[in-house]
Amino acid sequence: MNQSFALTTAQYRAHTKFVTRRNGWKHAYVGQVVTAVEKGQGLKKGEHPVKLGQHRFTDLRWERLDRMLTEPEYGAREVILEGFPDMTPAEFVAMYCKHNRCAPDMLVHRMAFEYL
Repeated sequence: MNQSFALTTAQYRAHTKFVTRRNGWKHAYVGQVVTAVEKGQGLKKGEHPVKLGQHRFTDLRWERLDRMLTEPEYGAREVILEGFPDMTPAEFVAMYCKHNRCAPDMLVHRMAFEYL
């Protein structure tokens, strides 16, 4: 199974990203091994996903995205785990909402992983 890291390819390659958030992935389970790819959708005919590596989910939970705002210490830790140490939690939440067309009070799937 492939998981796209189109917005965080550099962080994944540098192994500075340990958490990702998704609006879906209800089928994911702890221990599942997935292949990270640069882009999973919008590939032209004949194109294949560029593989970045593999990782295993170590912790999965659903939580409100705005937890990063309502719990400032938590948000500060999470932006680092997401691979954005220079971003504030508010900036991260705004970016996430823009790219995923959602609101900050939405439940998102927080997915922690380890590189293989």
